[in-house]
Amino acid sequence: MSHQLTFRGVTVAAEPGQSVAAALIAAGITDWRTTGKGGRPRGLFCGIGICFDCLITVDGIPDQRACLVAAADGMRLGDAEPGADAGSGADLAADAGRTGGEDVARA
Repeated sequence: MSHQLTFRGVTVAAEPGQSVAAALIAAGITDWRTTGKGGRPRGLFCGIGICFDCLITVDGIPDQRACLVAAADGMRLGDAEPGADAGSGADLAADAGRTGGEDVARA
């Protein structure tokens, strides 16, 4: 039995045990927020909860790691006030010029 999530008004299916990030990627959605500085798109990067690139608002709670949150029926994703997902501390590495593949802990 699959779950139904809503991402910015669009219904997204998720299988039991799937993360929010996996469900979004399976639906063809590869980015769900932008950086506070530069407005660069962000989505899934490491997939294991280390990099914080996949932050998303889940049921009104901002800055949840989509790769760690289990998808559940009826979840509302990415529906916070404009800018709520952007500009978090997780953007520091990206905004400092990280291009991908670097060790985030040292960025």
